Amino acid sequence: MQAITRVVTHGRAELAKIIVGQSELIDGALIALLCGGHALIEGVPGLGKTLGVKTLARCLNVAFQRIQCTSDLMPADLLGTNVLNLTNGTFTLHRGPMFTDLLLVDEINRMPPRTQAALLESMEERQVTIDGERHELSESFTVLATQNPVEFEGTYPLPEAQLDRFLLKIKITYPSAEEEMTILENHNGRSALVDITQVEITGIEAEAVQQARRELRELKLEPSLVRYISEIARRTRNWPSVSLGASPRAAISLMLVAKALAALSDRDYVIPDDVKSATLPALRHRIVLRPEAELEGFDTDRVLTDVLAAVEVPK
Repeated sequence: MQAITRVVTHGRAELAKIIVGQSELIDGALIALLCGGHALIEGVPGLGKTLGVKTLARCLNVAFQRIQCTSDLMPADLLGTNVLNLTNGTFTLHRGPMFTDLLLVDEINRMPPRTQAALLESMEERQVTIDGERHELSESFTVLATQNPVEFEGTYPLPEAQLDRFLLKIKITYPSAEEEMTILENHNGRSALVDITQVEITGIEAEAVQQARRELRELKLEPSLVRYISEIARRTRNWPSVSLGASPRAAISLMLVAKALAALSDRDYVIPDDVKSATLPALRHRIVLRPEAELEGFDTDRVLTDVLAAVEVPK
């Protein structure tokens, strides 16, 4: 647990130098990195989603690239392309932003379907295919994608197959009154943070993150909690208001996120409350409600809360 504690403590402390509040964003991003998964971050503009991810890359001392999605974005804009060298007649691969450790995909729902398919391969297999040739990506390759939940013009809904590749979906909201006052004070006069590169952020060595991931896999999970996780996933498949329930991959993600939440609480074992806290971020983007349920005002968070209430908690 030493590496996990060190990475989490370091990440929270360094991010707090720039990000005020937004504990869901900070802890969610750290969970994704500890589990070696990808995260979808949803929130209205101006809440610090992009700023938080850029700061995280600096404090983890990893290679970072950002993609600003538009409706005309092509797969080659992500992957790169083979460029002809006129002097010797050979092709040289010009690598795109996908070849990095931490990739920020801003407004992912503005990415057209063909380009989404190219991103899907990299998220699942950590490789890309360019002109029929496969290229391996970094073993630390992580996608943190953002989307705006209120603007739909010029957007493309993410397919279920791609949503299922995200380990968790983080929903962030407006800061509290006290946090917003702190933000305004930080940006008033001489203390205004115009350029985050001017703020000193201490990086941590990459081996610490890899060691933390190994420690996470060794966290204790009792068989009764494994059955509890399985029952939650299976119950979503038979729930009256759900047309598409959680897949086995979703159950695995729920288990990983529960382990990460236990680690963030400085425990080397998982308790039922960890599973409960992990259910919404791990499953909210993986189930599809029936149209009549949506018309009645249900959303996935409410349905999952009802599912949790119906599943017996292990003693």
